[in-house]
Order: sequence, then C-alpha cells, then structure tokens
Amino acid sequence: MATKATGSKKYLQLLLFQVAILGSVFCGNVLVWPTEGSHWLNVKIVIQELIRRGHSVTVLVSNASLFIKPRAEAMEKFEVYNVPFKKDTIENLIEDVVALWLNNRPTTLTFWQFYKELGKLSKHWHQMNRVMCNAVLTNREMMAHLQGSSYDLLLSDPVTLCGDLLALKLAIPFIYSLRFSPASTVERHCGKIPAPPSYTPAALSELTDYMSFSERIKNIVSYHLQDYVFQSYWGEWDIYYSKVLGRPTTLCETMGKAEIWLIRTYWDFEFPRPFLPNFEFVGGLHCQPAKPLPKEMEEFVQSSGEHGIVVFSLGSMVYNLTDEKSNVIAKALSQLPQKVIWRYKGKKPETLGSNTRIYDWIPQNDLLGHPLTKAFITHGGTNGIYEAIYHGIPMVGIPLFADQFDNIAHMRAKGAAVELDFSTLKMQDLVDALNTVINNSTYKENALRLSKIHHDQPVKPLDRAVFWIEFVMRHKGAKHLRPAAHHLTWYQYHCLDVLAFLSTCAAIAIFILVKCCLFCCRRCGRIAKRKKE
Repeated sequence: MATKATGSKKYLQLLLFQVAILGSVFCGNVLVWPTEGSHWLNVKIVIQELIRRGHSVTVLVSNASLFIKPRAEAMEKFEVYNVPFKKDTIENLIEDVVALWLNNRPTTLTFWQFYKELGKLSKHWHQMNRVMCNAVLTNREMMAHLQGSSYDLLLSDPVTLCGDLLALKLAIPFIYSLRFSPASTVERHCGKIPAPPSYTPAALSELTDYMSFSERIKNIVSYHLQDYVFQSYWGEWDIYYSKVLGRPTTLCETMGKAEIWLIRTYWDFEFPRPFLPNFEFVGGLHCQPAKPLPKEMEEFVQSSGEHGIVVFSLGSMVYNLTDEKSNVIAKALSQLPQKVIWRYKGKKPETLGSNTRIYDWIPQNDLLGHPLTKAFITHGGTNGIYEAIYHGIPMVGIPLFADQFDNIAHMRAKGAAVELDFSTLKMQDLVDALNTVINNSTYKENALRLSKIHHDQPVKPLDRAVFWIEFVMRHKGAKHLRPAAHHLTWYQYHCLDVLAFLSTCAAIAIFILVKCCLFCCRRCGRIAKRKKE
C-alpha cells in the first residue's frame, strides 16, 4: 500500500510539474505574408512547427495563388483576399522568367542586355505585387479584422513585398524569411550587410569567394548592374510606402526595420563572409530523416541491386521539356547501369529506357535518404540541394534560372557536384557527368563532409528559426541586435563627411604651409638682395 501511495504521489507531482510548465509557455498569434513556390514550402514547415508548439498562425493568401491552397481541415487559418488578375498571369510571368534564363543565359557580352530584360520582368512582378498589396490595405473590413486579431508578429518573405508595410500598419514587429545571400541588393542596402566585393560574390554572378582579377572586375560590375536595375523600380515603392504610411519614407528604410532575417542557407553551403547579429542561418530546416518509400517504388529501387539508383528532378516550376530535350535526357539515362526515378509531368519520351520510371511527384527527401541512392540530378533549387547535403548525396547540376546557377556553383566549388549547361546538353555529357559523381569517390566524400557539417550544429535549423520567432514575440522585437548603420545617411555610413572634413583640414594645412614657405623664401630673397646691394 505504501508503494502504491508513493507512486501516486510521484505521478501527481509529475502532473503538477507538467501543468506548471504548460502554464508558463508563451503562445503567440502569428500572421504570415508568404511567397509562392519553394518559398512557401519552407515557410509552411515553420508554420507547422509553430502550431505544434501551441501558437496560432494565420496565412494571408490571394485567390490567384498557385501553390497555397486554403483547406478547411488545415491546422493554420487562412485569410483570402481577392485580386483583379487570374492564376494565368502569375504562371505566364514565371514562364517568361524561366525562358529568359534558358534562352539568354548572361555572358560577358550579353550581361547588360540580360539585366535590362530581367529588370522589365521584375517591374511586371512588382506591379502585380502592388495590386496584391492594395487588395489588402484598402480592404477596410479585412484590415479592421486583422487589427482586432491582436497579432504578436508578422512573418514575411521579401520576394513578395508589402508584409513589412502591413506589419507597420498593424503596429507589430516583423521577421523576414529569405534565401538570397547577403550579396543581394536588398540585404546589402536595407539589411546593412557588409559585402566586400574582393571576396563576397554578388548574387547571380556564379562566382566563388576566391576570384581572379578578371572575376573581381565581373563581381564589381555585377554589384553595380544589380543596384541600377533593381533600384530603378524602388522609387515607385518609395512613393507607395510614403503614401500608405502618411509620411516620407523609403522601401529600404521600411525593410531595414526587420527584427530578424532568417537566411535559408548555412555554412555547409555559404562561403565565409561578414554578417550581423540579426541575421540567422536556418538552411535545411525542412530536411528530415528518410521515411519508408511506397511499396511499388521500394520494389523498383531494390531491383537495382548493387548499382543503386539515380534520383532526377527539375523542380516544380518546370512542367515539361521539348521533345528533343526530353529524348536526349531519356536516352542518356537509358545508358546507365543504375535505375532512375525521374519526376516529370511532360510527354513520355520515346527513348525512355526500361531502367527509368517517370512520376508526376516523388518523395524526394525519402529517396535521397535511401541507402541505394548514388546520385541526384537537380536543377539546383535550394530545397533539393539541402536535402542532398542532409543525406550526403553527390549531385549533377543542370541549373535553369534565378539562384540555381549560384547554388550549383557553390556545390561545384565544394567538390560535391558537376555542372551541365542545359542549353547545350548532349546525351554523352549527362552520361559522363553521372559516371563521374558516382564512380569518383571524392564527390561522395565531399558530399558526406558537407552532411557532417550540416548535422554538427548545437541547435537544429528549424528549432533555431522558431526560437527567434518566439524570441521576437516574447520581447516585442529585437532592437538590440540591429546595427546603428540603419540610423546613418549613406555619406555617414561610408564616412564621406569625415573624409571630406579631414581632406579639407589637410588642404588648409598644406595651403598654409605652402604660403609660409613662399613667404619665407621671398623674405630670405629680399634679405639676400639687400646684403648684395
């Protein structure tokens, strides 16, 4: 009886302890301003973890969204707003962006023309972005509802602007979640990240941190071209933000108010460079141990024997390929001793081999984590690259657009990938590249080295991301982490006023010194002349 009473007492104490812990847990109310595509997949993982920890999450989504599908059974809430354009408008713009890179990959001679065309497409995106912004900010009923919901924080992706503006209107702190490296225009100018061009490659430059003289020239030109092209439409946002807030301001000033910048990379991927304390790395937050494959897929994988399998995906943004290109790829894959699982929605290629299976969708993370997987053919999306890093799989990169060229350049520099040019891709190129990463052990060793670096962190990326979101909610911001650079003008930041003052003082001192010397020379000359007389 005594043992039973003691056990009951311990159980009661444990129960009271758990209740005390639960009572002290802070449960916040989070509003999300998302971006389409892979950006949404990353934020969705964070949302699910926030909900698991007891937070309430609401997602603002337009009725024209391609990837974000409001569902009644979803754990997160959705606030849907109407926009005067259809999903086709977004799809067509994405297709134009992809086509620009596929048909006009920038070279030394076409650099300027490429950035001009990219600037035009960016302008179309921002025009559409402002329409989305207006649809929320001018909707009095929705704004009244949002203001009455007592949100503690807004989580935003700056690729789709307006989340920061909405946060200021609701008087709540906001956090950015983004992929681009600190060399991009927004982080440098608005986040105040230092970016020495001597060893910090500009975004989209495909350079590494070790640059030759000619590459440093290209890097500096890339910085200035990006600044020129992307700042060309900032003026319109400056006017818009000033109008909405009712006071003179700029887009960059508003973006600079972000409490934390959650960067979706890590040092397994990045090159060393300076950062600020309100920038946190959460690359690979979506990665997880592999789960069992569907029965039919597992049987196909096991049938590969000692040769193993190759996983192939060009992501969700490329729906199909030309018949010529798909047949070139299919024929190359048919030459391999490995079995191939290819994610592809287009027409079945005539040259498809018996060793290749095509699927509309594949459990990519689970396949990359399978012990029989030998290589990953990827377009270079950040999510796929991190899944390959997580599981230690070497890659064959076929970048298509945007940051994918930079991503593959990083993996190539770290010895974990071979890069192919999609526009000139030949059957033998793909066969040779796959044989290289599979049969040359250094690629696997480098991939495993990156995997060890990724796993050797004191806190998991997802936990780190959620910690900083909860931190900002608990402390109503993180102003103590923001550098004083945000309060300086551009000439103060670069100390041009100090240089001007010191230069002026030096010029005055030299002027006085010269005048004194001339005076002394003339005086000495007159004295000498008098003595001669």
